[in-house]
Amino acid sequence: MTTAASTVGSVTYTPAARDEAALDPESRELIQGLQGSGRAYDEACARLHALLLRAARFEVGRRRAGLSQAAADELAQEAGDDAFLAVLRKLDDFRGLSRFTTWAYKFALYEAAVKTRRRAWQDREVPLDPDAWSVIESEALGPDADAEQRERLENVAAAIKDVLTPHQRRVLVALAVEGVPIDVLAERLSTTRGALYKTLHDARGKLRAHLEEEA
Repeated sequence: MTTAASTVGSVTYTPAARDEAALDPESRELIQGLQGSGRAYDEACARLHALLLRAARFEVGRRRAGLSQAAADELAQEAGDDAFLAVLRKLDDFRGLSRFTTWAYKFALYEAAVKTRRRAWQDREVPLDPDAWSVIESEALGPDADAEQRERLENVAAAIKDVLTPHQRRVLVALAVEGVPIDVLAERLSTTRGALYKTLHDARGKLRAHLEEEA
């Protein structure tokens, strides 16, 4: 097996090779089949797909609130299929630190979780107004809130308005206040999870620094 190298800046990084001899028999057999051809390849693919489909059905079933059986079956099939393709693409990334089936299982759980979250938000409006914080501010505290609480919230709201960009406000409100799943927001904004995580991290850092400076 060859291990693909990647370049970061001017440094070439080659992941450690997998120790085939240290693998358990089932993992070794499956990987050899997936790297082979003919009947052995077909049988290994069938075994892997069946495993991932079972995992996807389990995860969709655990999260399926409000879904019909037909919809849950459809999501599980899509998750199992996508997980199968992802495992084949990333086969060389498996280092043998766990059983291969355990490693592959996680792909199905991830795909099932993403797809059920997206389905749950399919017909729901995602708050994308960068000025939505002003509404949240007025509703966050009841009439009995003490002056200190109200002042603290007002300071945070002012910082959000004055320090953050409209995009940072939009992402912060959607993810941290409204509880929109990050993969759903990424899809609605035509961006990536990584880009949203960075935006959220930067926004929190700017708010923290501003509030500490004002204290």
